[in-house]
Amino acid sequence: MKKTIAILSFLALACLAYAAQTASVAGSWEITVNSPRGEMTNPMTIAQDGEKITVTMTTQRGESTGQGTVKGNAIEWSVIRTTPRGEFTVVYKGTVEGNTMSGQAQMGDFGSMDWKAVKK
Repeated sequence: MKKTIAILSFLALACLAYAAQTASVAGSWEITVNSPRGEMTNPMTIAQDGEKITVTMTTQRGESTGQGTVKGNAIEWSVIRTTPRGEFTVVYKGTVEGNTMSGQAQMGDFGSMDWKAVKK
């Protein structure tokens, strides 16, 4: 009986440890943002060091690099965008599911929009 309880306890702890692992997001992605001007798809590269990530996004206005985190399957990063109207910070928050992720981007004081990304 004690042996069975010990085995079940070990299996439960192993399952919890597996579920708590940080998602692997390093690599090349294609991100699509549903903006007021319609869907816009651009390349994005993520470098990962444990929970810390560096995100480089390329748009028609150039390249932006930001920092963030991935904890379990929750991802968040921010980049500063420079526009003719000035600079503002975009905060991306979402969920990673294998080779896809999706969420919401807060566009400074300009509202939010949905985004999704697919790993290349």
